[in-house]
Amino acid sequence: MKQKNQTVVKLAQTALLAALCFVSFTFLQIKIPMPGGDATSLHIGNAFCVLAALLLGGGYGGLAGAVGMTIADMLDPVYITGAPKTFVLKLCIGLITGLVAHRIAHISESTDKKYVFKWSVIASVCGLGFNVIADPIVGYFYKMYILGQPQEMASVLAKWSTATTFVNAVVSTVLVAAIYNVLRPALLKAGLLNAVTEGHGMRNPVGAAKM
Repeated sequence: MKQKNQTVVKLAQTALLAALCFVSFTFLQIKIPMPGGDATSLHIGNAFCVLAALLLGGGYGGLAGAVGMTIADMLDPVYITGAPKTFVLKLCIGLITGLVAHRIAHISESTDKKYVFKWSVIASVCGLGFNVIADPIVGYFYKMYILGQPQEMASVLAKWSTATTFVNAVVSTVLVAAIYNVLRPALLKAGLLNAVTEGHGMRNPVGAAKM
C-alpha cells in the first residue's frame, strides 16, 4: 500500500511539473521569427525539465518534460510540426540529468548541502549541455529529411537554434540551481521527496548521510 501511495504521489508530481514545463514555455518565451514561417525562442521551459529530473529521477522527470513541452508545441501553430522531436529531446534531457544526479551522485541520499548543490549543477549542465548540441543537429536533419525544408532554411534555423539554446541552457542552469536547492529542504521536511533509485534497489532513505 505504501509503495502504491508513493507511485500515486510521483505521478501527481510528474503531472504538476509537466504543467510547469508547459506554462513556462507557452507564456514565458521570446519568440524569434525565422524565414519560412519557422521560429526559435528564448525560454525557461528546459529549466523545469531539469528540475523534474532532479526531484523525481530521470524516468518520471524526463516524462514530465517531454509531455509538458510536447503539448506546448502541439498547441502552437509554429512549433506543432516539431512536436515529435521535442518529445525525444526533452525526454533525453531528463534521463541524462537523472542519470548523473541519482545513479552516479545519489543526491537524494545525501544531507551534505554543498555536495547536493555541486552535483545538481553538474547534472543540470550535462542534461542541458546535451540539448545545446543535439537540438540544432537533430533539428537540422529533422527539418530537411522529415519536413522537407530546403537545406538553406534548415541551416539558418540550426545556427540560430544553437545560439538561443545555449542562452536558454545558461539561464536554466542558474535558475534550477537556485530553485532546487531552496525547494529540496522544504519538500524533505514535508515528506514529499522520496528516495530516487534510478533502476537499482532501494538504498538508504532520503536524509541518510552520504559517505
